[in-house]
Amino acid sequence: MKQLTFVYFFLIGSGSVFAQQHAHFSQYVFNGIHINPAYAGYKQQMYLQHYYSAQWAGVTGAPKSLSVAMDGNFKDNKVGLGVLLTHDEIGAQAHTAGYLNYAYRLKTGKDESSVLALGLGAGIIRSALDGNLLRPVEPGDLYIPETGQSAFSPDVRAGVYYSNEEFFAGFSAEHLLPVFLERIKGNGALIPLPRPHFYLTAGTIFPVTADVKFKPVVLLKDDHAGPTSMDFNAFLLLKERVWFGGLYRRGVKVYEKKNLDAGLSQASSTGIIMEVFATTDLRFGYAFEYSTNRLRNQSAGSHEVSLGITFGPRRNPGLKCYF
Repeated sequence: MKQLTFVYFFLIGSGSVFAQQHAHFSQYVFNGIHINPAYAGYKQQMYLQHYYSAQWAGVTGAPKSLSVAMDGNFKDNKVGLGVLLTHDEIGAQAHTAGYLNYAYRLKTGKDESSVLALGLGAGIIRSALDGNLLRPVEPGDLYIPETGQSAFSPDVRAGVYYSNEEFFAGFSAEHLLPVFLERIKGNGALIPLPRPHFYLTAGTIFPVTADVKFKPVVLLKDDHAGPTSMDFNAFLLLKERVWFGGLYRRGVKVYEKKNLDAGLSQASSTGIIMEVFATTDLRFGYAFEYSTNRLRNQSAGSHEVSLGITFGPRRNPGLKCYF
């Protein structure tokens, strides 16, 4: 067999590898379309956003991810449409995907802001394994590529999202097809395919003073194979111009997983997140995470930057979009 050119021993010990089959962005709290297609059209305006994340600085082959998303609402805010492009790498593995997202938005009461959205996304994933980045332990292994191999697969994502001006909650699932299709027909190569991921998230916002609002958000993420993880986020919105807050992430045991070692360490990290509105239509974001498990001795932390641009008329200028 072969090994990756960088050392994974501390990743395996901390239970972190499982999450890297899917691109991870700490700033999902500012644009939910990255984890839920039902979010498309939420901001009441055309919105273009770019993320770039570099995890575990100083570790060779550490995850790098980028994403570009654009969405808007149509037909009197009844329909949300969006495009999502993602690319993530970890060691010799890479996944590139593109999705078209559709959300049907239903008003749920007299409150104009109360909306229940049902979302569906369809697209294609290219999964690749670069054999040139692998170091042989047993030379001549025919089951591991000596060069690069790739496989394409259709994919589906789905979700539901409820929101008003003070609260939101959503449930979504991604990468529903690749592993299922692989079991049926095989891809002819030892290429790791993205596993299904499931997300449950909720948050609220309320005023602290006339110029300060507080927003706590939680996210539960699971893939049925690795440890379940929980994100806890808390933000202050200062004068409608600056979001500033912190995050804490750790593994949690929600149900029994027989494939996991009972003594497996629960991975954890902490960090800060901020987003600044340079103008009413231009915003910049930054997040820094620091591992609190054994990875802290191997890495200088993780960095993530984002750029967001809104354009075109707002469908309902009186509504506040805090989520």
